[in-house]
Order: sequence, then structure tokens, then C-alpha cells
Amino acid sequence: MLKTLKTTAIAAALTAGALIASPALAGDVAAGKAKAMMCAGCHGPAGISNNNMWPNLAGQKEGYLASALRDYRSGARNNPMMSGMAKPLSDADITNLAAYFASLK
Repeated sequence: MLKTLKTTAIAAALTAGALIASPALAGDVAAGKAKAMMCAGCHGPAGISNNNMWPNLAGQKEGYLASALRDYRSGARNNPMMSGMAKPLSDADITNLAAYFASLK
């Protein structure tokens, strides 16, 4: 019985840790698509860049995209072009953009 309780406690702790470590993303894909027009010049209208200097955004993981945009906005990630683009974005804008680009193939 004690072994079962310990196993249950460990499983609960690991589950809670995973939930805390991964932010809940529930972006609005349609709102992200509308906002993504500002991204199309470099990253392409469907998230596929035609220039090797800029990455494809289509199909990237939602959490990664949101984290990268937040880092550009805060200055934790430094790129003059992206920092300038990310500065005016709200948290909702970032979540929606991440959802949109993650939804693309």
C-alpha cells in the first residue's frame, strides 16, 4: 500500500510539473491569420519564406513560436527587425499568431 501511495504521489508531481512547464496555448487561428499579414513580407503569405535569411514559420510548434515572439518583444532575443515587429504585439496577438502558423502545413 505504501509503495502504491508513493508511486501515485510521484506520478501526480510529475503531471503537475509538466502542466506548469508547458504554457496553455489556446490561440485563435482566424485572428492570427488576420494579424499575420504583417509577417508575410519576410515569412511568406503562407508562412513559407522565399529567402534563406528568414525562417519558415508554417508548421512550427505553437509554444516555440509564442516563446520566440515574447523573447523578441522583451529583448531577451535580439534581432532589430523582429524586435521592432514584436514590440507592439499583445499577449493575445502572440498567442494567435503562434496558433495560426502552427496550424499551417
